[in-house]
Amino acid sequence: MTDWAPNSLNNSDSVETKSTAAPASKVLSVEALNHQIRQLIEGELPSVWVQGEVSNFKAHSSGHFYFSLKDSKSQIRAVMFRGNNGRLKFKPHDGMEVIVRGRVTVYEPRGDYQITCEMMEPVGAGALQKAFEQLKAKLKTEGLFEAAKKRPIPAFPRHVAIVTSPTGAAIRDIINILNRRNKTLQVTLVPTNVQGESAAPQILQAFTTAIALPAVDVVIIGRGGGSIEDLWAFNDERLARAIAASPVPVISAVGHEIDFTIADFVADLRAPTPSAAAELVVKSSEEVTQKLQLLDRLLSISIQKQIRTDMHRWKAITGRLVDPKRKLQDLIQKADDLQSRLSLSILRYFEKRRMALSFTTQKLLRPDQLITRNRKHIELLQTRLQSRFQSAFEARQFRIKKAMSQLDGLSPLRVVERGYSLTTKGSTIIKDAAQVSVKDEITIYLMKGQIHAQVVRTEQKESPWTLKKN
Repeated sequence: MTDWAPNSLNNSDSVETKSTAAPASKVLSVEALNHQIRQLIEGELPSVWVQGEVSNFKAHSSGHFYFSLKDSKSQIRAVMFRGNNGRLKFKPHDGMEVIVRGRVTVYEPRGDYQITCEMMEPVGAGALQKAFEQLKAKLKTEGLFEAAKKRPIPAFPRHVAIVTSPTGAAIRDIINILNRRNKTLQVTLVPTNVQGESAAPQILQAFTTAIALPAVDVVIIGRGGGSIEDLWAFNDERLARAIAASPVPVISAVGHEIDFTIADFVADLRAPTPSAAAELVVKSSEEVTQKLQLLDRLLSISIQKQIRTDMHRWKAITGRLVDPKRKLQDLIQKADDLQSRLSLSILRYFEKRRMALSFTTQKLLRPDQLITRNRKHIELLQTRLQSRFQSAFEARQFRIKKAMSQLDGLSPLRVVERGYSLTTKGSTIIKDAAQVSVKDEITIYLMKGQIHAQVVRTEQKESPWTLKKN
């Protein structure tokens, strides 16, 4: 190992008295020094486990993760390259408590020491559970779990597709129940691997094939129970989105009743077990027959009740009917009575008119007297009309002159005559700079003439003529 010559760096007296040119073997470049520090650290700490809180997390566009690990008293820089973070089942974020395994090394260009992480696990919850919760929250935010988007399961499907393992117990249970409940049902098995690293893409491919089958009414996707690792293929995001976008109703039957996967939340119906899915999708022939028999009995009872009700109504209406001959006699008698009353009313009316005419004839004046009286009345009315018209005319004239005087005082032209101008944009008077924009055409009216201009700049400043309130 090369000597660092500490005496030559720390003893100021010796620096002053010795030659300024140190031996070449004793002087290190910054690069060489950082390289030696890196060799020392990596040699002493080949691999370590560290627990801390993630801070300053950044997912670089290159795919690498850069962050710091800290506790209450200290922190260290950390990096997790794409090849390692691609295996994570969750995405780290600031504030997350994690345990990492990695190598302590030195980034020589900056002289920073850091830990290069090879593995990471969240503290308190497993990585798979953390990934499950993150994906569940993401898809829920996007609305993939909303009940309004769920498609109804057909009451009497004719063709059912099943996406599961061809060798598992789940498919045997499903087929046995379907055959027992409805022997005419068409069942298509779309085989796939349901466990392991390659299961998720295989399930997605099988599901895509299932929904594309001709005249398929419903798809059952699932498997038997297991650990979260065994069921993990049904938490795949691409599969979840495919189920949500499926044109065919989907029943998720993954694991046991206590097992939940993302597929359960996005499917149109979740069955607690594969056997329960088979019972949900196909109604028992015996149950349907019993229900039809019950409906037949209810229909017969309802028809009989309606017939009895109609008979009672018919009898009641029949009892209220009157003999037509008797009804006609009543109408004839009523017509005679009305005719008599009408004749009497006509005689009384003419008698009353005759008396009124006689009385009016007695009151009539000679034509010359009537003309004279009416002429005097007309002259009086003309005099009154002229007097009222003259008074009304003078009052209206006075009001008009007063209004014209006030209007002339408020006219913008009076303001212009005093040296001000009037600015308009089209037919709108500009009162605020916010009413116009740059390059707007405006017209400025002066006492003499007009100016057509274009706005080059506006300023929102308080007008010097604006009255300030105390």
